[in-house]
Amino acid sequence: MPRSTRRGPRIVERIVRWPSHVIESVVFDLRVTGKDHIPKTGGAVIASNHFSHLDVPLLGTNLDRYTRFLAVDELFGNSRLFDATLNFFEAIPIDRDGYPVRALRRAIEVLLDGEPIGVFPEGRRVEQWGVDKPKRGAAWLAWKTGVPLIPVAIQGTQHALGPATKGMKRTAVRIWIEEPLTWSDYADRTDPLSSMMSDWYERVNKHLEPWRQE
Repeated sequence: MPRSTRRGPRIVERIVRWPSHVIESVVFDLRVTGKDHIPKTGGAVIASNHFSHLDVPLLGTNLDRYTRFLAVDELFGNSRLFDATLNFFEAIPIDRDGYPVRALRRAIEVLLDGEPIGVFPEGRRVEQWGVDKPKRGAAWLAWKTGVPLIPVAIQGTQHALGPATKGMKRTAVRIWIEEPLTWSDYADRTDPLSSMMSDWYERVNKHLEPWRQE
């Protein structure tokens, strides 16, 4: 499928990126480490842990590349404003309870077209890191397309718009972007998908483990 002709979301994201950085730095005391690990061109699977509804906008404005996220379908239909935002920024709805064939096919098309896709291997917002075993979809997308999988850890957003925190709250947020995982390094493993996701977990865990009991 040819590259999307909807330039509006990309132009808006570029315009608001730097003002967003300033606001986020003040409101959330935001610090981001490892941006140089995001490739400047080509597809990439951006795989992050997931605490809060804030994760998508904070990641989306701090990766320095326009990134489309897979969003569970239960997020749609609850608010017209939220639906409009998700649709404008081209979020790809994914069926969490069934087999998400359409969403995965669309994600593959986007990756092969040279654009990043953001995924949350835990599959949902969690109150505490390490509770849910990561699903293998991120590794599967990297395998099908040959693009790198980039582990990302985000800490602090569980205190605002998380499963147990309904309202907004000022909180310190840290984002760590790790070196890419390359599919070819796992091709000879007995279970390459699980091995890749195990390494994803270890790279994210080294940043989040100190706060596991928060």
